[in-house]
Amino acid sequence: QVACIEVVEAYVERIKEVNPLINAVVKDRFEEALQEARQVDKLLSEGPGDDCLEEKFPLLGVPITVKEAFSLYGMPNTSGLVNRRNVIATSDATVVSRLKQAGAIPLGVTNCSELCMWYESSNRVYGRTNNPYDLQRIVGGSSGGEGSVLAAACSVIGVGSDIGGSIRMPAFFNGVFGHKPTTGVVPNDGQFPDAQGVRTSYLCTGPMCRYAEDLEPVLRVMAGPGVSKLKLNEKVSLEKIKFHCMDHDGGSVFVSPVDKEILQAQKKVVEHLESDLGVQVKHVAIHKMKYSFQIWSAMMSSKDSEGQEAQRFTDLLGDHGKPVWPLWELMKWLVGMSSHTLPAIALGLTEKLVNLNLNGKAKLVSMGKSLQEEMEALLGPDGVLLYPSHPTIAPKHNSPICMPFNFAYTAIFNVLGLPVTQCPLGLGSEGLPLGIQLVAASYNDHLTLAVARYLEKAFGGWVLPGEV
Repeated sequence: QVACIEVVEAYVERIKEVNPLINAVVKDRFEEALQEARQVDKLLSEGPGDDCLEEKFPLLGVPITVKEAFSLYGMPNTSGLVNRRNVIATSDATVVSRLKQAGAIPLGVTNCSELCMWYESSNRVYGRTNNPYDLQRIVGGSSGGEGSVLAAACSVIGVGSDIGGSIRMPAFFNGVFGHKPTTGVVPNDGQFPDAQGVRTSYLCTGPMCRYAEDLEPVLRVMAGPGVSKLKLNEKVSLEKIKFHCMDHDGGSVFVSPVDKEILQAQKKVVEHLESDLGVQVKHVAIHKMKYSFQIWSAMMSSKDSEGQEAQRFTDLLGDHGKPVWPLWELMKWLVGMSSHTLPAIALGLTEKLVNLNLNGKAKLVSMGKSLQEEMEALLGPDGVLLYPSHPTIAPKHNSPICMPFNFAYTAIFNVLGLPVTQCPLGLGSEGLPLGIQLVAASYNDHLTLAVARYLEKAFGGWVLPGEV
Protein backbone atom coordinates (compact mmCIF):
# COMPACT_ATOMS: atom_id res chain seq x y z
CA GLN A 1 0.00 0.00 0.00
CA VAL A 2 2.95 2.33 0.55
CA ALA A 3 6.36 2.47 -1.07
CA CYS A 4 9.36 1.36 1.01
CA ILE A 5 11.00 4.76 0.46
CA GLU A 6 7.98 6.43 2.10
CA VAL A 7 8.22 4.13 5.13
CA VAL A 8 11.95 4.66 5.61
CA GLU A 9 11.60 8.44 5.08
CA ALA A 10 8.85 8.54 7.76
CA TYR A 11 11.09 6.77 10.29
CA VAL A 12 14.10 8.94 9.42
CA GLU A 13 11.98 12.07 10.00
CA ARG A 14 10.67 10.67 13.28
CA ILE A 15 14.22 10.00 14.53
CA LYS A 16 15.30 13.52 13.54
CA GLU A 17 12.30 14.91 15.41
CA VAL A 18 12.69 13.08 18.75
CA ASN A 19 16.31 11.95 19.00
CA PRO A 20 17.52 15.35 20.31
CA LEU A 21 15.29 14.66 23.35
CA ILE A 22 15.91 10.96 23.95
CA ASN A 23 19.49 10.54 22.58
CA ALA A 24 18.83 6.91 21.58
CA VAL A 25 20.32 6.72 18.06
CA VAL A 26 24.04 7.44 18.47
CA LYS A 27 25.02 7.07 14.79
CA ASP A 28 22.70 6.93 11.80
CA ARG A 29 23.03 5.54 8.28
CA PHE A 30 20.09 7.42 6.77
CA GLU A 31 21.59 7.91 3.30
CA GLU A 32 22.39 4.22 2.92
CA ALA A 33 18.96 3.26 4.31
CA LEU A 34 17.14 5.49 1.80
CA GLN A 35 19.23 4.02 -1.03
CA GLU A 36 18.36 0.48 0.14
CA ALA A 37 14.67 1.46 0.28
CA ARG A 38 14.81 2.59 -3.36
CA GLN A 39 16.33 -0.78 -4.29
CA VAL A 40 13.46 -2.56 -2.48
CA ASP A 41 10.89 -0.53 -4.46
CA LYS A 42 12.75 -1.34 -7.69
CA LEU A 43 12.74 -5.04 -6.80
CA LEU A 44 9.00 -4.95 -6.04
CA SER A 45 8.19 -3.15 -9.29
CA GLU A 46 10.03 -5.63 -11.50
CA GLY A 47 10.32 -8.75 -9.32
CA PRO A 48 8.54 -12.12 -9.26
CA GLY A 49 5.25 -12.80 -7.48
CA ASP A 50 4.66 -11.68 -3.89
CA ASP A 51 4.70 -15.20 -2.40
CA CYS A 52 8.18 -15.92 -3.72
CA LEU A 53 9.55 -12.61 -2.35
CA GLU A 54 7.85 -13.07 1.01
CA GLU A 55 9.49 -16.45 1.46
CA LYS A 56 12.92 -15.23 0.42
CA PHE A 57 12.80 -11.83 2.18
CA PRO A 58 10.36 -12.09 5.13
CA LEU A 59 11.42 -8.65 6.45
CA LEU A 60 11.73 -6.90 3.08
CA GLY A 61 11.97 -3.14 3.54
CA VAL A 62 11.34 -3.19 7.31
CA PRO A 63 13.29 -0.42 9.15
CA ILE A 64 15.32 -1.72 12.12
CA THR A 65 17.80 -0.36 14.65
CA VAL A 66 20.76 -2.20 16.19
CA LYS A 67 22.33 -1.96 19.64
CA GLU A 68 25.75 -0.32 19.22
CA ALA A 69 27.44 -3.31 20.91
CA PHE A 70 26.73 -5.33 17.73
CA SER A 71 28.85 -4.99 14.60
CA LEU A 72 26.93 -3.22 11.84
CA TYR A 73 29.20 -2.58 8.86
CA GLY A 74 30.48 1.01 8.74
CA MET A 75 29.04 1.91 12.16
CA PRO A 76 30.88 2.47 15.47
CA ASN A 77 31.21 -0.52 17.81
CA THR A 78 32.46 0.93 21.11
CA SER A 79 30.01 -0.44 23.70
CA GLY A 80 30.38 2.95 25.34
CA LEU A 81 34.09 2.46 26.09
CA VAL A 82 36.12 5.65 25.56
CA ASN A 83 39.28 3.86 24.39
CA ARG A 84 37.22 2.19 21.60
CA ARG A 85 35.69 5.42 20.30
CA ASN A 86 37.48 5.11 16.95
CA VAL A 87 36.47 1.47 16.36
CA ILE A 88 34.33 1.09 13.22
CA ALA A 89 32.78 -2.28 12.35
CA THR A 90 34.20 -3.85 9.20
CA SER A 91 31.61 -6.64 9.07
CA ASP A 92 28.12 -7.50 10.38
CA ALA A 93 27.30 -9.54 13.48
CA THR A 94 25.66 -12.86 12.54
CA VAL A 95 22.15 -11.76 13.55
CA VAL A 96 22.55 -8.40 11.78
CA SER A 97 23.68 -10.18 8.63
CA ARG A 98 20.65 -12.53 8.81
CA LEU A 99 18.23 -9.62 9.26
CA LYS A 100 19.79 -7.78 6.29
CA GLN A 101 19.57 -10.93 4.16
CA ALA A 102 15.89 -11.16 5.12
CA GLY A 103 15.44 -7.66 3.64
CA ALA A 104 15.52 -5.50 6.78
CA ILE A 105 16.98 -1.98 6.48
CA PRO A 106 19.12 -0.74 9.43
CA LEU A 107 18.62 2.95 10.23
CA GLY A 108 21.49 3.21 12.71
CA VAL A 109 22.93 2.06 16.03
CA THR A 110 21.60 2.81 19.51
CA ASN A 111 23.08 3.59 22.91
CA CYS A 112 23.97 1.10 25.64
CA SER A 113 25.63 1.12 29.05
CA GLU A 114 29.42 0.98 29.34
CA LEU A 115 30.46 -2.55 28.34
CA CYS A 116 26.77 -3.57 28.51
CA MET A 117 26.99 -4.29 32.24
CA TRP A 118 24.66 -1.79 33.89
CA TYR A 119 20.96 -1.06 33.83
CA GLU A 120 21.18 2.63 32.94
CA SER A 121 22.23 3.37 29.34
CA SER A 122 24.78 6.11 29.86
CA ASN A 123 28.47 6.26 28.99
CA ARG A 124 31.34 8.68 28.39
CA VAL A 125 31.21 8.27 24.60
CA TYR A 126 27.57 9.12 23.82
CA GLY A 127 26.11 10.45 27.07
CA ARG A 128 22.76 9.44 28.52
CA THR A 129 19.60 8.09 26.87
CA ASN A 130 16.23 9.32 28.18
CA ASN A 131 12.90 7.58 28.61
CA PRO A 132 10.30 8.83 26.07
CA TYR A 133 7.54 8.68 28.73
CA ASP A 134 9.50 10.93 31.11
CA LEU A 135 12.88 12.34 30.09
CA GLN A 136 13.97 12.36 33.75
CA ARG A 137 13.71 8.55 33.89
CA ILE A 138 16.11 5.81 32.83
CA VAL A 139 15.60 3.61 29.77
CA GLY A 140 17.19 0.55 31.38
CA GLY A 141 20.23 -1.28 30.14
CA SER A 142 22.12 -2.43 28.49
CA SER A 143 19.88 -2.40 25.38
CA GLY A 144 18.38 0.90 26.58
CA GLY A 145 18.78 2.81 23.32
CA GLU A 146 16.69 0.11 21.61
CA GLY A 147 13.95 0.29 24.25
CA SER A 148 13.80 4.07 23.95
CA VAL A 149 13.89 4.22 20.13
CA LEU A 150 11.11 1.62 19.79
CA ALA A 151 8.89 3.25 22.42
CA ALA A 152 9.26 6.61 20.67
CA ALA A 153 8.06 5.02 17.37
CA CYS A 154 11.43 5.56 15.67
CA SER A 155 11.94 1.93 14.63
CA VAL A 156 9.96 -1.27 14.06
CA ILE A 157 12.41 -3.91 15.29
CA GLY A 158 15.42 -3.76 17.60
CA VAL A 159 18.41 -6.06 17.98
CA GLY A 160 19.20 -6.52 21.68
CA SER A 161 21.32 -8.77 23.89
CA ASP A 162 20.73 -9.93 27.45
CA ILE A 163 23.01 -11.43 30.12
CA GLY A 164 21.23 -10.07 33.19
CA GLY A 165 18.02 -8.60 31.77
CA SER A 166 19.50 -6.29 29.12
CA ILE A 167 16.60 -6.89 26.70
CA ARG A 168 13.82 -7.23 29.27
CA MET A 169 14.54 -4.25 31.56
CA PRO A 170 14.59 -1.73 28.66
CA ALA A 171 11.48 -3.38 27.20
CA PHE A 172 9.77 -3.05 30.60
CA PHE A 173 10.83 0.54 31.35
CA ASN A 174 9.86 1.66 27.83
CA GLY A 175 6.63 -0.31 27.45
CA VAL A 176 7.60 -2.51 24.47
CA PHE A 177 8.01 -6.26 23.90
CA GLY A 178 11.31 -8.09 24.28
CA HIS A 179 12.23 -11.75 24.11
CA LYS A 180 15.20 -13.53 25.68
CA PRO A 181 15.29 -16.83 23.81
CA THR A 182 16.25 -20.21 25.22
CA THR A 183 20.03 -20.20 25.66
CA GLY A 184 22.19 -21.34 22.75
CA VAL A 185 19.69 -20.93 19.91
CA VAL A 186 20.40 -17.44 18.51
CA PRO A 187 24.13 -16.82 17.78
CA ASN A 188 25.90 -14.11 19.80
CA ASP A 189 28.86 -13.65 17.41
CA GLY A 190 29.86 -10.15 16.42
CA GLN A 191 29.13 -8.21 19.58
CA PHE A 192 31.52 -6.55 22.01
CA PRO A 193 32.07 -7.68 24.64
CA ASP A 194 31.33 -11.24 23.50
CA ALA A 195 30.82 -13.84 26.21
CA GLN A 196 33.59 -16.27 27.13
CA GLY A 197 33.74 -19.31 29.41
CA VAL A 198 30.51 -20.01 31.33
CA ARG A 199 29.01 -16.73 30.17
CA THR A 200 28.50 -18.14 26.67
CA SER A 201 25.63 -20.10 28.27
CA TYR A 202 24.08 -16.98 29.83
CA LEU A 203 24.31 -14.33 27.09
CA CYS A 204 21.31 -14.29 24.73
CA THR A 205 20.64 -12.24 21.60
CA GLY A 206 17.00 -11.53 20.84
CA PRO A 207 14.35 -9.27 19.31
CA MET A 208 12.70 -6.15 20.74
CA CYS A 209 9.50 -4.90 19.07
CA ARG A 210 6.53 -2.60 19.59
CA TYR A 211 4.07 -5.33 18.63
CA ALA A 212 3.95 -8.88 20.00
CA GLU A 213 3.24 -10.44 16.60
CA ASP A 214 6.63 -9.18 15.31
CA LEU A 215 8.68 -11.14 17.88
CA GLU A 216 8.23 -14.55 16.28
CA PRO A 217 9.13 -13.72 12.63
CA VAL A 218 12.19 -11.77 13.80
CA LEU A 219 13.22 -14.61 16.14
CA ARG A 220 12.96 -17.07 13.22
CA VAL A 221 15.33 -14.94 11.13
CA MET A 222 17.77 -14.38 14.04
CA ALA A 223 17.89 -18.09 14.92
CA GLY A 224 18.48 -19.25 11.34
CA PRO A 225 18.93 -23.06 11.20
CA GLY A 226 18.80 -23.16 15.03
CA VAL A 227 15.09 -22.28 14.88
CA SER A 228 14.25 -25.98 14.53
CA LYS A 229 15.06 -26.39 18.25
CA LEU A 230 12.20 -24.03 19.09
CA LYS A 231 8.63 -25.22 18.64
CA LEU A 232 7.43 -22.14 16.78
CA ASN A 233 5.24 -24.14 14.39
CA GLU A 234 3.30 -25.79 17.21
CA LYS A 235 -0.19 -24.43 17.70
CA VAL A 236 -0.68 -23.18 21.27
CA SER A 237 -3.97 -23.76 23.08
CA LEU A 238 -3.96 -21.11 25.82
CA GLU A 239 -6.63 -22.96 27.81
CA LYS A 240 -4.27 -25.93 28.16
CA ILE A 241 -1.34 -23.92 29.53
CA LYS A 242 -0.59 -24.48 33.22
CA PHE A 243 -0.15 -20.96 34.57
CA HIS A 244 1.93 -20.27 37.69
CA CYS A 245 2.32 -16.92 39.42
CA MET A 246 4.93 -15.59 41.84
CA ASP A 247 4.45 -12.06 43.20
CA HIS A 248 8.01 -11.41 44.39
CA ASP A 249 11.34 -13.12 45.03
CA GLY A 250 10.55 -13.92 48.66
CA GLY A 251 12.21 -10.86 50.16
CA SER A 252 15.90 -10.58 49.24
CA VAL A 253 17.82 -8.13 51.42
CA PHE A 254 19.65 -6.85 48.32
CA VAL A 255 16.54 -5.93 46.31
CA SER A 256 13.71 -3.37 46.69
CA PRO A 257 10.20 -4.62 47.54
CA VAL A 258 7.94 -4.84 44.47
CA ASP A 259 5.87 -1.67 43.84
CA LYS A 260 2.15 -1.94 44.59
CA GLU A 261 1.25 -0.88 41.03
CA ILE A 262 3.35 -3.68 39.54
CA LEU A 263 1.67 -6.20 41.87
CA GLN A 264 -1.78 -4.84 40.95
CA ALA A 265 -1.00 -5.15 37.23
CA GLN A 266 0.09 -8.77 37.76
CA LYS A 267 -3.09 -9.46 39.76
CA LYS A 268 -5.19 -8.09 36.88
CA VAL A 269 -3.42 -10.48 34.48
CA VAL A 270 -4.20 -13.43 36.79
CA GLU A 271 -7.86 -12.38 37.08
CA HIS A 272 -8.16 -11.94 33.31
CA LEU A 273 -6.61 -15.34 32.55
CA GLU A 274 -8.92 -17.05 35.03
CA SER A 275 -12.12 -15.32 33.91
CA ASP A 276 -11.47 -15.28 30.16
CA LEU A 277 -9.72 -18.64 29.63
CA GLY A 278 -11.29 -20.54 32.51
CA VAL A 279 -7.85 -21.63 33.76
CA GLN A 280 -6.66 -21.72 37.36
CA VAL A 281 -3.46 -19.76 38.00
CA LYS A 282 -1.44 -21.49 40.70
CA HIS A 283 0.43 -19.24 43.13
CA VAL A 284 3.89 -20.60 43.89
CA ALA A 285 6.70 -19.67 46.29
CA ILE A 286 10.10 -20.85 45.08
CA HIS A 287 12.38 -20.37 48.07
CA LYS A 288 15.70 -20.20 46.17
CA MET A 289 14.52 -17.17 44.13
CA LYS A 290 15.28 -15.10 47.25
CA TYR A 291 18.96 -15.64 46.44
CA SER A 292 18.66 -14.65 42.77
CA PHE A 293 21.36 -11.97 42.86
CA GLN A 294 23.86 -14.12 44.76
CA ILE A 295 23.24 -17.12 42.45
CA TRP A 296 23.61 -15.01 39.28
CA SER A 297 26.77 -13.35 40.59
CA ALA A 298 28.39 -16.67 41.60
CA MET A 299 27.48 -18.43 38.36
CA MET A 300 28.68 -15.50 36.22
CA SER A 301 32.15 -15.67 37.82
CA SER A 302 32.50 -19.47 37.95
CA LYS A 303 34.80 -21.63 35.80
CA ASP A 304 33.41 -23.48 32.79
CA SER A 305 33.46 -27.27 32.34
CA GLU A 306 37.00 -27.08 30.96
CA GLY A 307 38.20 -25.07 33.95
CA GLN A 308 38.43 -21.76 32.06
CA GLU A 309 38.08 -18.73 34.32
CA ALA A 310 35.35 -16.19 33.57
CA GLN A 311 36.67 -13.07 31.84
CA ARG A 312 37.36 -10.30 34.33
CA PHE A 313 35.41 -7.08 33.91
CA THR A 314 38.53 -5.02 34.73
CA ASP A 315 40.29 -6.65 31.72
CA LEU A 316 37.37 -5.71 29.49
CA LEU A 317 37.49 -2.13 30.76
CA GLY A 318 41.10 -1.98 29.62
CA ASP A 319 40.05 -3.52 26.27
CA HIS A 320 43.11 -5.82 26.14
CA GLY A 321 45.40 -2.90 26.93
CA LYS A 322 46.55 -1.94 30.44
CA PRO A 323 44.33 -3.52 33.13
CA VAL A 324 42.13 -1.00 34.95
CA TRP A 325 42.58 -0.56 38.72
CA PRO A 326 39.08 0.15 40.06
CA LEU A 327 40.23 1.95 43.25
CA TRP A 328 42.51 4.25 41.24
CA GLU A 329 39.68 4.86 38.74
CA LEU A 330 37.37 5.74 41.66
CA MET A 331 39.87 8.35 42.91
CA LYS A 332 40.09 9.78 39.37
CA TRP A 333 36.28 9.72 39.04
CA LEU A 334 35.89 11.78 42.24
CA VAL A 335 37.90 14.59 40.65
CA GLY A 336 36.30 14.22 37.21
CA MET A 337 39.36 12.60 35.60
CA SER A 338 38.15 9.05 34.85
CA SER A 339 37.00 8.00 31.38
CA HIS A 340 34.74 5.34 32.97
CA THR A 341 31.26 5.59 34.49
CA LEU A 342 30.74 5.10 38.24
CA PRO A 343 28.69 1.88 37.80
CA ALA A 344 31.52 0.33 35.73
CA ILE A 345 34.10 1.25 38.40
CA ALA A 346 31.82 -0.12 41.15
CA LEU A 347 31.39 -3.39 39.24
CA GLY A 348 35.16 -3.70 38.98
CA LEU A 349 35.40 -3.31 42.77
CA THR A 350 32.62 -5.82 43.59
CA GLU A 351 34.11 -8.37 41.16
CA LYS A 352 37.16 -8.62 43.42
CA LEU A 353 34.97 -9.17 46.52
CA VAL A 354 32.93 -12.00 44.92
CA ASN A 355 36.07 -14.06 44.39
CA LEU A 356 37.17 -13.80 48.05
CA ASN A 357 34.66 -16.37 49.35
CA LEU A 358 35.24 -19.46 47.17
CA ASN A 359 33.34 -21.87 49.46
CA GLY A 360 30.26 -19.66 49.49
CA LYS A 361 30.50 -19.31 45.71
CA ALA A 362 30.52 -23.08 45.15
CA LYS A 363 27.39 -23.46 47.32
CA LEU A 364 25.59 -20.77 45.33
CA VAL A 365 26.52 -22.38 41.99
CA SER A 366 25.14 -25.67 43.31
CA MET A 367 21.96 -23.87 44.46
CA GLY A 368 21.60 -22.39 40.96
CA LYS A 369 21.78 -25.83 39.33
CA SER A 370 19.20 -27.19 41.75
CA LEU A 371 16.92 -24.17 41.09
CA GLN A 372 17.21 -24.83 37.35
CA GLU A 373 16.02 -28.44 37.85
CA GLU A 374 13.18 -27.22 40.09
CA MET A 375 12.04 -24.68 37.49
CA GLU A 376 12.18 -27.12 34.58
CA ALA A 377 10.15 -29.64 36.62
CA LEU A 378 7.58 -27.02 37.68
CA LEU A 379 7.05 -25.60 34.17
CA GLY A 380 7.31 -28.84 32.19
CA PRO A 381 6.08 -29.02 28.58
CA ASP A 382 3.05 -26.75 29.08
CA GLY A 383 3.78 -24.31 31.93
CA VAL A 384 4.18 -20.51 31.98
CA LEU A 385 5.28 -18.53 35.04
CA LEU A 386 4.15 -14.92 35.61
CA TYR A 387 6.87 -12.98 37.44
CA PRO A 388 7.59 -9.26 38.00
CA SER A 389 10.01 -7.68 35.50
CA HIS A 390 11.65 -5.42 38.09
CA PRO A 391 10.78 -4.30 41.62
CA THR A 392 10.07 -0.71 40.49
CA ILE A 393 8.77 1.19 37.47
CA ALA A 394 11.40 3.18 35.50
CA PRO A 395 13.55 4.93 38.15
CA LYS A 396 14.91 8.47 37.86
CA HIS A 397 18.36 8.96 36.32
CA ASN A 398 21.30 7.93 38.54
CA SER A 399 19.08 6.35 41.23
CA PRO A 400 19.94 2.72 40.23
CA ILE A 401 23.34 3.23 41.90
CA CYS A 402 21.45 3.27 45.25
CA MET A 403 19.80 -0.13 44.53
CA PRO A 404 22.35 -1.74 42.21
CA PHE A 405 21.04 -5.31 42.49
CA ASN A 406 17.39 -4.77 41.48
CA PHE A 407 18.19 -6.37 38.12
CA ALA A 408 18.13 -9.75 39.93
CA TYR A 409 14.47 -10.13 38.88
CA THR A 410 15.57 -10.57 35.27
CA ALA A 411 19.14 -11.87 35.77
CA ILE A 412 18.16 -15.15 37.43
CA PHE A 413 16.59 -16.44 34.20
CA ASN A 414 19.88 -15.95 32.29
CA VAL A 415 21.75 -18.40 34.49
CA LEU A 416 18.74 -20.77 34.42
CA GLY A 417 18.76 -20.64 30.57
CA LEU A 418 14.96 -20.26 30.33
CA PRO A 419 13.08 -18.37 27.59
CA VAL A 420 11.36 -15.19 28.81
CA THR A 421 9.07 -12.73 27.01
CA GLN A 422 8.71 -9.25 28.47
CA CYS A 423 5.16 -8.00 27.94
CA PRO A 424 3.86 -4.41 28.49
CA LEU A 425 0.64 -3.90 30.49
CA GLY A 426 -0.28 -0.27 29.81
CA LEU A 427 0.74 2.78 31.86
CA GLY A 428 0.61 3.34 35.61
CA SER A 429 -0.57 6.38 37.59
CA GLU A 430 2.58 8.38 36.72
CA GLY A 431 2.20 7.65 33.00
CA LEU A 432 5.08 5.14 33.08
CA PRO A 433 4.94 1.63 31.57
CA LEU A 434 3.94 -1.43 33.58
CA GLY A 435 4.70 -4.98 32.49
CA ILE A 436 5.32 -8.62 33.32
CA GLN A 437 7.78 -11.43 32.54
CA LEU A 438 6.42 -14.64 30.99
CA VAL A 439 8.73 -17.60 31.63
CA ALA A 440 8.67 -21.14 30.19
CA ALA A 441 10.85 -24.26 30.31
CA SER A 442 13.75 -24.54 27.84
CA TYR A 443 12.79 -24.56 24.13
CA ASN A 444 9.17 -23.62 24.94
CA ASP A 445 9.55 -20.07 23.60
CA HIS A 446 6.35 -20.64 21.58
CA LEU A 447 4.32 -20.64 24.82
CA THR A 448 5.52 -17.28 26.14
CA LEU A 449 5.21 -15.67 22.68
CA ALA A 450 1.61 -16.90 22.39
CA VAL A 451 0.71 -15.57 25.85
CA ALA A 452 2.33 -12.21 24.96
CA ARG A 453 0.13 -11.92 21.85
CA TYR A 454 -2.92 -12.73 23.98
CA LEU A 455 -2.06 -10.18 26.71
CA GLU A 456 -1.39 -7.50 24.09
CA LYS A 457 -5.00 -7.83 22.91
CA ALA A 458 -6.30 -7.84 26.49
CA PHE A 459 -4.19 -4.99 27.92
CA GLY A 460 -3.40 -2.85 24.87
CA GLY A 461 0.33 -3.44 24.48
CA TRP A 462 2.55 -0.50 23.52
CA VAL A 463 1.17 3.01 24.14
CA LEU A 464 2.55 6.01 22.22
CA PRO A 465 4.32 8.37 24.67
CA GLY A 466 2.32 11.58 24.97
CA GLU A 467 5.29 13.88 25.58
CA VAL A 468 7.27 13.02 22.47
